[in-house]
Amino acid sequence: MPELRIVTEGLRFPEGPVAMPDGSVLLVEIERRCITRVAPDGAKSLVAKVPGGPNGLALGPGGLLYLCNNGGFDFTEEGGVLRPYRQPADYETGRIETVDPKTGEIRRLYDRVGEHGLRGPNDLMFDGREGFWFSDLGKSRPRDRDHGGLYWAAADGSRIVEAAHPIPGGGNGVGVSPDGRTVYVAETETGRVWAWEVTGSGTVKKLPWPSPHGGRLLCTLPGYRRLDSLAIAASGNIVVATLVAGEITTISPEGEILDVVPMPDPMTTNICFGGPDMRTAWITLSGSGRLATMPWREPGLRLPYN
Repeated sequence: MPELRIVTEGLRFPEGPVAMPDGSVLLVEIERRCITRVAPDGAKSLVAKVPGGPNGLALGPGGLLYLCNNGGFDFTEEGGVLRPYRQPADYETGRIETVDPKTGEIRRLYDRVGEHGLRGPNDLMFDGREGFWFSDLGKSRPRDRDHGGLYWAAADGSRIVEAAHPIPGGGNGVGVSPDGRTVYVAETETGRVWAWEVTGSGTVKKLPWPSPHGGRLLCTLPGYRRLDSLAIAASGNIVVATLVAGEITTISPEGEILDVVPMPDPMTTNICFGGPDMRTAWITLSGSGRLATMPWREPGLRLPYN
């Protein structure tokens, strides 16, 4: 197995890595409430301070960063592992924002769909046309929680659609197949990956009950495994960060578990791909606050604005 190399340490729950053309990586630090640039030599610099809870991050049109803001978490640290665990007292709302990486200017695009407020937007991926799919994890409190869902939104701020709701265990990682015909969501608490057939911008084909939201169950991971973000390989495989077990799991479009790569952190949260051949994996080891890299077994899918 290729060796995992730690690029930098001292991050405060990093997620949402974006591989940049210059070899740097942009990521969020959720607990520190900011976007950070990590240079190839591991040096860190501030891109923007972001109130709330910066989470999923993607390059979009016009060189802007598109950001899922979950509204914030309270954090706890036990045994050297930092983790989020509930809605904070200063929570306002979840939202989708753009951030200008040159100036740090933040603009709110969406904070609701119809009469319903977004609760905890988590991850996003552009569809290569006019917009992007994003997930909502929901929001947890000591005695109750808000359900998450799957959404689509136009990049210009003009339209947002609730495609599937509820995802009771929380919608986390989201990805679109290379041909654009399937959208996938990782459900955190159940360790399940769901798939929907895309029929248009924000519309999906829904299966009848007993599917809770019309999705097709692609895969349930064995044992106690929670799921976080995911990436799509050029082959169409789904590569998902697997919590508790601390792994990166590769699942085929048919739902077969193809590969499991152990990681040195139970809160392994995100993976993205970069490099000239798209075979450099960047992985956030969030509980220990590290960004790592390693050569990957296959190339990742080249994203629309990267």
